[in-house]
Amino acid sequence: MALLKGQFFVLALSLCALGANAFVGPHVSPKTRSMAMKPLQVNKNSGVFDSAMSKFKADYPEFSAAGWGPSAKAERWNGRHAMFGWFFIICTGYAQAHGLIPEADKLLDLKEWGTLAVISGQTTISNERAIVLIANVHAFMVGILAAFAPLSYMDKLLLEDGEEDEAPAGVFPPFDTGITPAAELWNGRMAMMGIVTATSYSLITGTPFMQTVNLWLGGLLIPN
Repeated sequence: MALLKGQFFVLALSLCALGANAFVGPHVSPKTRSMAMKPLQVNKNSGVFDSAMSKFKADYPEFSAAGWGPSAKAERWNGRHAMFGWFFIICTGYAQAHGLIPEADKLLDLKEWGTLAVISGQTTISNERAIVLIANVHAFMVGILAAFAPLSYMDKLLLEDGEEDEAPAGVFPPFDTGITPAAELWNGRMAMMGIVTATSYSLITGTPFMQTVNLWLGGLLIPN
């Protein structure tokens, strides 16, 4: 029963992953891009990022034409994955705090699961850690598929034949309200910076990552 509940929890988070990636990555064809959303005003003084893009394009023109390397589109997709990462982190913390993970402290049976249940040390991992780990694997694969093999209505990470990449927006792109490319870019950058900052704080202070997130939320995630 506990295993079935755990599988249901993983499935629920995976469906949330699919929905989130479909929402943040809609496909916008070049012909309808101007009608679909307000275009991003490009900052001509884009500095280091612009130079990196130009150098990569000059050194590896074939890879650059396909969308590999430093690109504005890659930055946008990194931001999308970071935003979804925070969504997944909050869902995980909520599930832990409200007992949605069955038999969280129970250790996996080595005879039943084999060495897969042992990551480090002499004991097997807990049921909670196993369920969260597998849920993260599901979410990671959904994100990979959304970026490289999206559905027909979704945006792609790599450039299509003849598609031009976005121009770099600069250090401080214009701030727009509503559903706009600039707003998505800002949200993605803040999400990426938040993950880096939270991870750094956790490593420096020795505070578990989920407790760090809970601290930043004022104790709302995991009540005392």
